[in-house]
Amino acid sequence: MLGLISAMQGFCVIGIIILIGYIAARFRIGGPTAQMVLNRFSYFVSTPCLMFAILSKEHLSDVFKPSIAVAIACAVITGAIFLALNAAVFRMGPADATIGVLDSMYMNANNIGLPIATYILGNPAAVTPIVLIQQVLFTPIALTSLDLSSRGKVSVKAIVTQPLHQPILIGVMIGIVTSAVSDAAGWFVVPSYIYDPINIVGNSAVPLILMAFGMSLRGSKPLGKDTNRAATITAALLKNAVMPMVAFLIAYFLMGFRGPELYSCVVLAALPTAQNVYNYAARYDIGTTFARDGILLSTLSSPIFIFVIAGLLGS
Repeated sequence: MLGLISAMQGFCVIGIIILIGYIAARFRIGGPTAQMVLNRFSYFVSTPCLMFAILSKEHLSDVFKPSIAVAIACAVITGAIFLALNAAVFRMGPADATIGVLDSMYMNANNIGLPIATYILGNPAAVTPIVLIQQVLFTPIALTSLDLSSRGKVSVKAIVTQPLHQPILIGVMIGIVTSAVSDAAGWFVVPSYIYDPINIVGNSAVPLILMAFGMSLRGSKPLGKDTNRAATITAALLKNAVMPMVAFLIAYFLMGFRGPELYSCVVLAALPTAQNVYNYAARYDIGTTFARDGILLSTLSSPIFIFVIAGLLGS
């Protein structure tokens, strides 16, 4: 019951900030580029600062937990389920199928995951393993598939250098290196006059992310005439319902997790699809509508599933 109350309180905080963003967009406060500015500033500045500020003071043993295996396994299994359904039912081409796989398993660890980890799980660093595996493992595989299906060839340079163009991942890696150096030295190696301003800027990440998302909801009309509604709905259900169930089965029966660790694994698995999927689709001009609708439907329905999880597993 306490977990459900905590989730309700967390979503209340998140919802109010999203509503503020929506109202700001409704009254055109900040002009037509306000959402873009907030998104870009949070992506390139605030969130990398926040990741560094959090991880630089975390012990590496608290970052690289066994739960990372649960995140990898449940994502891979859910993506495989979509591929099987596509082969049997939807019969989309390789490029659209790749977007469908991403829609069904690529977690929004930044825009939504970070606020949920902060306000519901009480641990912003909980999303760090997801950021790492998605940017280092899943993204190169997805880009390789899109390269092959859209161009007939693979741009090895683009795939290998992809992590270098991810400021959040860069912030994560610098934070991890700083943590390792500090552990070896026995004291925090970053002076307060450098750490404090980075931390202050980082604290702006969550509200900026949520307000930008609220702005994006104005005028959204998912599942139009030109969309594959069945595939879109299926991908959203796989992401928000099936993936948490797979995470629970793996975490509970295979890993032996209980209590907060089990709760964290399942809640994070219920995160909606990440906006990165649309970025990848737009880059190759493939399945952009499919990606956009999948993200929106997943994002709007995700709180329902997280409430259910909180009621069942929260303590």
